[in-house]
Amino acid sequence: MQDNQSPKKRFRLFDSQREGKGVEKNELDKEPNLRRFFRLYKDNLNKLLSLNIVMVLGLFPLAFLVLGLSNVMTVDFLTPTSDLYTTLRAVLLTKDSLSPSELISLGIDGLAVTDSARTVWNYVFFGLSLLTFFTFGFVNVGAAYVTRNICKGEAVFVYSDFFYAIKRNWKQALAFGMLDLFLSILIIFNLFTTLQNGSGIFTGVLFWANLIFGLIYFFMRSYFYVQMVTFDLKGFKIIKNALIFALVGWKRNCLAFLGILLLVIFNLLFIFGFGAVLLPIGIAFPLIALLAHSTFMSTYASYYKIKELMIDPYYDENGNELAESAES
Repeated sequence: MQDNQSPKKRFRLFDSQREGKGVEKNELDKEPNLRRFFRLYKDNLNKLLSLNIVMVLGLFPLAFLVLGLSNVMTVDFLTPTSDLYTTLRAVLLTKDSLSPSELISLGIDGLAVTDSARTVWNYVFFGLSLLTFFTFGFVNVGAAYVTRNICKGEAVFVYSDFFYAIKRNWKQALAFGMLDLFLSILIIFNLFTTLQNGSGIFTGVLFWANLIFGLIYFFMRSYFYVQMVTFDLKGFKIIKNALIFALVGWKRNCLAFLGILLLVIFNLLFIFGFGAVLLPIGIAFPLIALLAHSTFMSTYASYYKIKELMIDPYYDENGNELAESAES
């Protein structure tokens, strides 16, 4: 007989500790396919939203970069539109009356527009934004641990798991985070500069070389942090394995890349494509969803390839070790 006094369900969107729906008995749901991806995504949406908040807080130095690039601390001033501005005004303004031709010259070469100059505070904010090099790896390793556990179907406690991963891997996370952010900035800078330098053959070759390298590196970086939280490996071994996984797992990597690309395009459409009405949604989306959802996609693509090649050959179905080490 059903209990009439059972409590009503409450809506708790950001409660990362609430119980999930449990593990389904259907063995097909254990296959690392799109069906499992969307099931895990639906069941763990609240945890991903909570994770995104933690990631945004961990990347707080980027707020200083936004302030440094904004006009909040700049000083406005007038600047001439023509090199003849000073001479022309000095000559013409000494006259009591101006001819029509002189008025036309004054109207063309004697105009000034408002411009802005950065102050010392802008550069202070730019300097503070460099703190991102110290927090970038911590955020990625914590997010990789949380999303890896979601992919494994384990119980996830977002905040405690996030900081547990940082505490356990902080040295490698710091080193890899600095290298990762530096290479990411360098690749993006190279792509933009080659695009702006014309359409010559040499420039085209450089652009496509940078694009291919950037794509391979994008695939590799999703394996860095998952390996870090799964195995006890040296830095060189992590990089070597990541390169191998980026190539042999190219199908899963491409699907993850397309998914992340669609999220970014969706975000940019709300910022630039739909006018000021939907602009707040475009600004809020990275703060509540973009980072964690992108991390979940890349981890889902990378973890199962790591499991296939580095875990399954050395353990049986019950988790008992079959070889001396899963790292060999």
